[in-house]
Amino acid sequence: MVSLNMSALRETKWYQYAIRFALGGLVTAIAGLIAKKYGPSFGGLFLAFPAIFPASATLIEKHERERKQQKGKSGVQRARTAVAADALGAAIGSVGLICFGFYAWKMLPQHGVWSTLLCATVIWLAASVLIWYLRKRHVLRHALKTIPLISHRASRPPQLHPDTTYKGSKAIVEKRNRA
Repeated sequence: MVSLNMSALRETKWYQYAIRFALGGLVTAIAGLIAKKYGPSFGGLFLAFPAIFPASATLIEKHERERKQQKGKSGVQRARTAVAADALGAAIGSVGLICFGFYAWKMLPQHGVWSTLLCATVIWLAASVLIWYLRKRHVLRHALKTIPLISHRASRPPQLHPDTTYKGSKAIVEKRNRA
């Protein structure tokens, strides 16, 4: 379920924002150097890289693991699941960004900047929402099954049954005795 969690803002420390800012700036600077050497079209591909994702993934993993450890659990699996869900969102948004870029590339020479960017933004949003919807409805199940990180099972924890013991990432290991 998609939701907004405002309490997460209070959990994030100032230096974590600084890390995100620094990594984003570093990726932008590298994209600028690439654009200077090889041209703006090639450099723009690197600018489209989700600069904040690597920092966000590590912070999400840390927060989820710490949250579960406070409850006396390992939290490793929950952290992996949360990062996988974030990676899936980044991948879906990136596909939408490809649609945005293609439309802008084709239409900017013939049309005005503002109308083209507005339409490209609507296309980005529509493509991203469509892919998310198709994934939620398991239409993309077969296509995504080959990529374990973004499979339909990666964004939600497995269903746990109270009469079963689970160990590690394996499925059912043994049934409890009902006495």
